[in-house]
Amino acid sequence: MVDRMAGHHTDTGATSNDVVHGGNLHEAAQRYGIPYVQWLDLSTGINPHGYPVPPVPADVWRRLPDEGDGFAACAARYYGAPDAAHVLPVAGSQAAIRALPSLLPRAQVGIAPLTYSEYAPAFERAGHEVVPLDTSWDSLPDTLTHVVVVNPNNPTAEHLSARKLLHWHAQLIARGGTLLIDEAFADTMPSASLAANTYRDGLIVLRSPGKFFGLAGVRAGFVLGSPALLDALRRMLGAWTVSGPARHAVKAAFEDEVWQQQMRTRLDAESARLVSQLHAHGLATRSTPLFAWTDDARAAALHEALAQRGVWTRLFTASGSVRVGLPASDAEWARFEKSLREAIR
Repeated sequence: MVDRMAGHHTDTGATSNDVVHGGNLHEAAQRYGIPYVQWLDLSTGINPHGYPVPPVPADVWRRLPDEGDGFAACAARYYGAPDAAHVLPVAGSQAAIRALPSLLPRAQVGIAPLTYSEYAPAFERAGHEVVPLDTSWDSLPDTLTHVVVVNPNNPTAEHLSARKLLHWHAQLIARGGTLLIDEAFADTMPSASLAANTYRDGLIVLRSPGKFFGLAGVRAGFVLGSPALLDALRRMLGAWTVSGPARHAVKAAFEDEVWQQQMRTRLDAESARLVSQLHAHGLATRSTPLFAWTDDARAAALHEALAQRGVWTRLFTASGSVRVGLPASDAEWARFEKSLREAIR
């Protein structure tokens, strides 16, 4: 493999306002001189078998989004939240990540060093002090008032038990603090969600249909928490945060239980195939049904060698680790497996 990392950049969990995300394929195409349409993009962790959205009725395009359409109630049923009053639809969980820190008392916030990279900058912009969170802790340091956990974690796939998280929540709420859990990848393991516990003060859960349903383009997300917090967030974000067509698409996906069950089975099988391929080349991994992650010493060079072959993965420079998503078709699987053999020999 060729290790040509000069000038390469990606997000590391640092606090820069210029946060880089997966899917930056135009940048890769320019850097490597490979036309955009020739790339195999495995960088995002989004389900490549997206939900088949039914046609959008014409009146959905003409009318403003209707808050009385039962959208929040539909989400509450799907996620298992207490009721619609504990669910606020937003324009992707990204909107909530940027807004929520300003609604919490300024304090020390624990965030894992390698996790979704938008959190640390958002809390720092709001005047909080961000410190590293060690997920092996049983008892949290007395100095911590708020904690952010991505569960399962993006990109490391680490999963913390509900018991541990509720134990942490009990410690934080006694200090007047908050536990914020991002469950963007939790749809593949619904029984592990803490959505049903969002009747508890000081517990916020963020959910997104973008990953499991492959609907990242609709820019819809949900904040689950106390009605008082959601009312404050609603006032901050304003009206019509989720478009009518997006509401139509997501409601259809939430109500299609047959598709959900079949897709969970399919993703489990495809994830096992991906992990098997990586293990066959001696790469230790952690995984969710939507992506695999490796911090093998060869990971950064593997990312580079795959990129030279038009296969785009997600590099985390500071840790030298790589996240790999699922190919979408037999042809893509064959291309990935061939590129992997060539890149790692």
